[in-house]
Amino acid sequence: MDHDFAGLLGVLVAVVFATQVCGIAAQRIGQPAVLGELLAGILLGGSALGILDPNERVIRSLADIGVIILLFEIGLHTNLKSLMRVGGAALAVGSAGVVVPFGLGFFVAKLLGIDGPAAIICGAALTATSVGISARVLSDLGQLDTDEGRIVLGAAVFDDVIGLIILSVVGAIATGSAITFRSVAVTTGAAIGFVVVAVFIASRAIPPVFKLADRLDNAGTLGALGLAFAFLLAWLADMAGSAMIIGAFSAGLVLHTTAQRMQIEKSTTTIAHFFVPIFFAAVGAAVNLRSLSNPAALKIGSALLVVGVIGKFVAGYAPFWFKGQKSLIGIAMIPRGEVGLIFASMGLATGALDIGMFSAITLMVMGTTFIAPPLLSRYARTGAPSDTPGRGGIDDLVTGSEPGKL
Repeated sequence: MDHDFAGLLGVLVAVVFATQVCGIAAQRIGQPAVLGELLAGILLGGSALGILDPNERVIRSLADIGVIILLFEIGLHTNLKSLMRVGGAALAVGSAGVVVPFGLGFFVAKLLGIDGPAAIICGAALTATSVGISARVLSDLGQLDTDEGRIVLGAAVFDDVIGLIILSVVGAIATGSAITFRSVAVTTGAAIGFVVVAVFIASRAIPPVFKLADRLDNAGTLGALGLAFAFLLAWLADMAGSAMIIGAFSAGLVLHTTAQRMQIEKSTTTIAHFFVPIFFAAVGAAVNLRSLSNPAALKIGSALLVVGVIGKFVAGYAPFWFKGQKSLIGIAMIPRGEVGLIFASMGLATGALDIGMFSAITLMVMGTTFIAPPLLSRYARTGAPSDTPGRGGIDDLVTGSEPGKL
């Protein structure tokens, strides 16, 4: 037990050191820090040094805490009224971002001779945007608190809701179980209903609690309570059949309107500097570069990567009435990250996918995850600036610095 704990400490030291060094290096060459953190994960994972195992229980738990804290932070910085104002555009992007990639992925799979559940899983793996990666990149670039950023965030959360439904359907197909209208309706109701009910009830019951805690004037209390509230809603979301990150995001939405928001943000950001990079390193470590040596997997994976990029980019143009930067929205929707790997892992575990198909989907996930940050960074430098001045991202709100500067 002592030996295992000492080994865990060594892994955490390696993760913190590697993500910080690679993150700073990425920023030095004009890329978001998250790109460096993902590369650090690949270096530490089984494809290279073999230090970080993303499937190890403790590492997986720390990574889950990291993404919960990240989505809680995103919710803290999201004005629900502003999010609702672009709700129609977000719904259009999210819907197109599910239908178009799924159709293209399924078509390409059939074209390459892949039939049955495997073709469906190929399409399903292309549907859900990784909200954690997209939000972090937009934050690094100071674009999260723009109309485009809000549309991406709303669309990505919608993707997660739809992803839960698709996951339940694909799981039934892969295991040979029957798909019923009731099972799909229950999953849909849980995913959508939880956010509505949680925000409605908590927005009335929780602010007085934090107002009372503020009067105690005890250092750290508000931050600890904020995180506890995020963990509570994440747990309740999981119990309700929804996604934990949706619960954490809902908690942030509720606390955004409290007078204590800035104090909660300050404490949360300090903790996030440790946990969030573990999540991105774990995503990177899940990539197995050796599995891509199969020529057939490389061919299928490359085809899925192309249609995966095209499908999400085109979705950015779905809200034709929106006058902002549709290209920015489309690029920000590209990353699949851990979401695509969940679909692939489920298919492999049930026997619906062989190791070659699993590798092909892994290539698509890896490609979309690494393509988006440099594309967004380049577009942010050369594209048209936002039409509303003074709108920055998380760093701007927390530190008061200029967008994109720490």
